[in-house]
Amino acid sequence: MDTTLNYRGLSFWHDSVPDSLQPRAPLPGDGRTDVAIIGGGLTGLWTAYYLLERAPGIRITILEKEIVGFGASGRNGGWCSALFPASTAALERAHGRQAALAMRQAMVDTVDEVGRVASAERIDCDFAKGGTISMARSAVQLRAAEGEVAEAARYGVDAITLLDDAPGGALAATLDPACARLHPAKLVRGLARVLERHGVEIREGTEVLDWAPHSVATTRGTLECDFVVVATEGYGATLAQTRRAVLPLYSLMIATEPLPNALWDEIGIAHGQTFTDFRHLLIYGQRTADNRFAFGGRGARYHWGSAIRPEYDRVPRVFEHLRNTLVDLFPQARDAAITHTWGGPLGVPRDWHATASLEASTGIARAGGYVGDGLSTTNLAGRTLADLITGRDTELTALPWVNHSSPRWEPEPLRFIGSNLGLLAMTVADAEERVTRRPSVAARLMAPLVGH
Repeated sequence: MDTTLNYRGLSFWHDSVPDSLQPRAPLPGDGRTDVAIIGGGLTGLWTAYYLLERAPGIRITILEKEIVGFGASGRNGGWCSALFPASTAALERAHGRQAALAMRQAMVDTVDEVGRVASAERIDCDFAKGGTISMARSAVQLRAAEGEVAEAARYGVDAITLLDDAPGGALAATLDPACARLHPAKLVRGLARVLERHGVEIREGTEVLDWAPHSVATTRGTLECDFVVVATEGYGATLAQTRRAVLPLYSLMIATEPLPNALWDEIGIAHGQTFTDFRHLLIYGQRTADNRFAFGGRGARYHWGSAIRPEYDRVPRVFEHLRNTLVDLFPQARDAAITHTWGGPLGVPRDWHATASLEASTGIARAGGYVGDGLSTTNLAGRTLADLITGRDTELTALPWVNHSSPRWEPEPLRFIGSNLGLLAMTVADAEERVTRRPSVAARLMAPLVGH
């Protein structure tokens, strides 16, 4: 059966990638490899890329249930940013000032590393480093913007500045230069082709059932190995061993038709720039290489039992909300046709703290918990896991997220109630600030639960 049409319909990114999306051959049966990687997203691919660099000749097999880039790695907002799910202040409280600063610097450097590899490997993924514009559209948001600039200055790593000339009629905006716009499906699919040229086996249509030290069991056979890398992000919630380690939170997106350059000049978003504002219920957008808005946000509810189903990728109510929000931000887009709608789950650890870890006694490595900030963090994870697996003691292996262990999520119904109350609280917080014109009490109460 030809499944390429199904994969093409996953997102605008999949629909526009210059790739047949024809699945690769599955695992042919029992076998042996040096490193077995579970998951064909960016965490697994970057880990393979840097393992080849550190240990030429190493045998690597990537196991993917669908196709490379099926999940968040191929469907995200296309922000290659220095964002990390835990704030600098939260990192400082947990690990100390120097560790927090090292983590921030590593994230800033990672944006350029992704661009370096894309250029060196000739991966045409529309990489353009124009920074992130965060609009302050009310007095409350302006105070938040000023606070962000002050915090960046206090830590001295992030070069965030305040702009008086802001797009969308905003009062002001911040500019964070540490972000690039890119086409995520082009990146993940291109990186996979690079790996194959260097001898990495990518086995698609191969569902992993279980893993143990030095062994991965799949529907196609068992793979013996020295190391197992678990790189499943939000889809870890569907596997018994990681069911309560991560919560799959849905984020949805829309894309418009291409818009004229003159309209973009009026809007005020340049090529390479991404944008957001300071509301609590997160939104994110970019100007694509072909002049579309690709715009997304939270707002879809969590589903009982951490369920992940194709029908959850598309929620008309959320798509309508996203369109209205986009037009509210940029009235020039009111007549733009919406050509694509899509979504998918991202991975949220209980403490909103990502990790890159290796259990030396078992040879089982894992990375994830990016809470939507994974397009760059996956690269840092790949470099870090490659160092850990090859036994190197480096600046990366000393970062505070290495071997971090998050608490497990509560069982149902507590997980369902708490997650959806959190979503409601962020919605209430935005409404509260619009009415009171003061920072939200609800948001302040929720801050410890979302990594701030």
